[in-house]
Amino acid sequence: MSDDKAMVIFQPSGRRGEVPKGINIIEASRLLGVDIEALCGEKKVCGKCIVRVEEGHFEKYGITSSKANCSAWQEEEEKFINAGRREKGFRLGCMAKIEGDMLIFVPEESRAGKQVVSKAARDIPIDHDPAVRVYHVQVDAPTFEEPTGDFERICRGLERDYGLQNLTCDIFTLRTLPDALREGKWAVTVSVWNNKEIVRIRPGKHEKSYGLAIDVGTTTVAAYFCDLTTMEVIDTVSMMNPQCKYGEDVMARITFHMTTPDGLKRMSDDIIEGLNELIEKAVAATHPKKKKKKKKKGEEAAAQSAEVIEDDGFVEVIEDGKEYLRLSIDDVEDITIGFNTAMHHILLGLNPEYVGMAPFPPVIHHSMDIKARDLGVKINPSSYMFVLPNEAGFVGADNVGVLIAEEPYKHEENQLIIDIGTNGELVLGNRHKLISSSCATGPALEGAQLSYGMRAAPGAIERINIDRETKEVDYKVIGRDAWRKFSEPEEMKAKGICGSGILDVLAELYSSGVITKSGVFNKKELKEFPRFRKNPDTNQPEFVLAWAKESSIDRDIVITQKDIRQIQLAKGALYAGCKLMVKRMGLEKVDVVKIAGAFGTHVDRTKALTMGLFPDCEIEKIMGVGNAAGDGCRAALLDRKKRVEANWCSRNVEYIELTVESTFQQDFMESMQLPHMKDDFPHLRGIVPDDILDQ
Repeated sequence: MSDDKAMVIFQPSGRRGEVPKGINIIEASRLLGVDIEALCGEKKVCGKCIVRVEEGHFEKYGITSSKANCSAWQEEEEKFINAGRREKGFRLGCMAKIEGDMLIFVPEESRAGKQVVSKAARDIPIDHDPAVRVYHVQVDAPTFEEPTGDFERICRGLERDYGLQNLTCDIFTLRTLPDALREGKWAVTVSVWNNKEIVRIRPGKHEKSYGLAIDVGTTTVAAYFCDLTTMEVIDTVSMMNPQCKYGEDVMARITFHMTTPDGLKRMSDDIIEGLNELIEKAVAATHPKKKKKKKKKGEEAAAQSAEVIEDDGFVEVIEDGKEYLRLSIDDVEDITIGFNTAMHHILLGLNPEYVGMAPFPPVIHHSMDIKARDLGVKINPSSYMFVLPNEAGFVGADNVGVLIAEEPYKHEENQLIIDIGTNGELVLGNRHKLISSSCATGPALEGAQLSYGMRAAPGAIERINIDRETKEVDYKVIGRDAWRKFSEPEEMKAKGICGSGILDVLAELYSSGVITKSGVFNKKELKEFPRFRKNPDTNQPEFVLAWAKESSIDRDIVITQKDIRQIQLAKGALYAGCKLMVKRMGLEKVDVVKIAGAFGTHVDRTKALTMGLFPDCEIEKIMGVGNAAGDGCRAALLDRKKRVEANWCSRNVEYIELTVESTFQQDFMESMQLPHMKDDFPHLRGIVPDDILDQ
C-alpha cells in the first residue's frame, strides 16, 4: 500500500478498499459504495453521519484500527456526541478525516440504505402451550383473625381456582406483590412460568402476556414479537449483528477473542446491546409515532382537537382507526433464543476458543433457562430466556430450531435441509435416522469478499439473466420493481450484488456460456463481446454486470475471475457436504430439498440446481422454507413441548465432521465444477443447453 493511501473497512456492509489519506469518512464511504446519512450536505449541522472508529488489531483484515488514525476532534462534534460516546470512538463522518487504516462501524440510524432482512414469520402449525401463562385471582383481604401472608394468600387462590401447587416467586416480583394487591383491591393478574414460578404480578385483570423469539445469526439478528395468549406475531424486527465489525465469519470472531485481551467481553456486550435495541424497537412500534412539534400561538387547543398528545416537545401522530397496545419492556415476559455455537458462546460469555479447535467441543450441549437480567437483557426483571441447545461445535441451536420447525424426524421421506448463511448447516434423514454436518461456505454467498458484493440493501442487484446469444445482462435491483430492460440506465442506481444475485450470477454465467464448466471465462466465445475484458489495473479478466451509467457509484459493476472462484468454493463446500451425507446414509438420491435461511426466501430453485448447490433432484421437490431457525425459536416460545423436542434433537442427531472423511478433499474438488465434475443432472435437461451441460 502506498504511503498516501489507507485501508478502510466499513461494517456491517463489508465494503472495503484503499482510499486517499486526508479525505473525510463520508467521502471515503462514497468511494466504496457505502451510504451514510448526510442530510445537511456535510454542513456539520444535522449530526446524522455519526460513525464509530473501532480500536484494535483485526487479524481477519490484516489492519490495526485506531481512533488515532483520525484527524483531531472538532468542537462542532460536541453538539452531537457526548464524552462517553467520544471515548468509545464515535465521530461525525463529515468532519473526521482518514489518516491511517480504519475499521468503521456505521450504526443503523446513520445508514442511508437500510439492509433488507428477509426474516418474515411463516404460517407453520404450532400447538398453544407457552411457558408463561396469566391467571386472574381474587383473594380476601387479611384480617386479625386471618393474617396470612400476601404470597401465601395468592398461592392459595391459584391452587383453588387453577390447581397450581408448590409455586415459588422471584424476589423482584415478590417486591411488587404488596402494592399490587392493594392497588388492585385484592384482585391481581399473575404470570406463572412453567407452572412453577411467579414472574410478574399486576393489579387488576389483564388478559395478555408477550414474548420474543430471537434468531441470532452471524450476519443478521431477527426477533419475532408474539402475543403469548393468541400466538399472533405482532411484529418482526431485525438488525445487522453488531459483531460484524470483528469479522464476517465465526472463526474471525473466535480469533478476535484469542488475540484481544477483552475481545470476548466486547463482542458479548455488543450483541447484548443489540438485543436491547431490538426489544426497544419492538415495544416502540406498539406506540404511535412521534414527531417534533413547533408550537405557535393557540396551537395547544388545536393539538387537543387533532388527538395528539404533547410529550416534551413531541407529538404523537395517531392514525385513524388504529389501536395501539402501548406496551413497555416489562410486558415482555419470555424469550427464546437460538444461534450457532460460536454466537451462543460469545453472547453467554463462554470461552469459544475450543469450539474452533478439533474436535470442536461446545461448553454445553443442553438448553438453558437463564434470568434475562443476569445477561443484562432488559425485559420484565423476573423473566427467563430459554436458550436452545447445541448439536455440535459447528452445528448450533439455530440448526435445532430448523429441525423443530421442519420436523423431518416425523416423516418417512428423506429430507435434505440446507441452512445457507455465513456457515452452511446440513441435515439429512427421516423419522428413522438423522445426520447433520457443517461446511464453511464463508461469507461469499452473502456478498462479502467479492469485488462488488454487498448486503441486501437498496441498489443491490438481486436477480440476473444473461442472454445466451448476445451476452447482454438484464437485472433487477432491490428497491426498484422494473428490470433493467424496462428502464433508463440512470434509473437503475445499482451499487453492487447481494446474496440472491450471487446465486443467480454463477448459474447464468454458466448456462449462457460466459464461463466454462470449470468456472473460467470462455475467452474464445467472449472475444467479440464488450462486457468481457481484462482489468488494466489488476490484469485480471472480468465481466461487466452493470455499466457505470447504470450505477450510483460511477463505476462499472463487474464479476471477476477471483469472485467466481470465491463463489465456487462456497458452493463446492455445500455440494461436497451433501454428497458425503447421502453416501453415509446409503441413499442414491434425496426425496426433498429444503433451503432455509434468508436464501430460502429468495432462492431461484432452478438456478440453485444449475450452479450445483446440491445433488440432482426434481425441481418440484426443491423448496424454500424461509427463516426456519427463527420459526423454530418461535415454536419453542409458544409451545413448551418444542423445548423438550429441541433437547431430544440436539442429542439424537448424529453429527459428521466432514473434514475428516477420507474422500472429502476429492469430493470438494469435484464439486467446484458446474454443476459437478462427474455427477449427472438429468433434471437440468431442457433447462441448460445440452452443449453446455455435456462439457
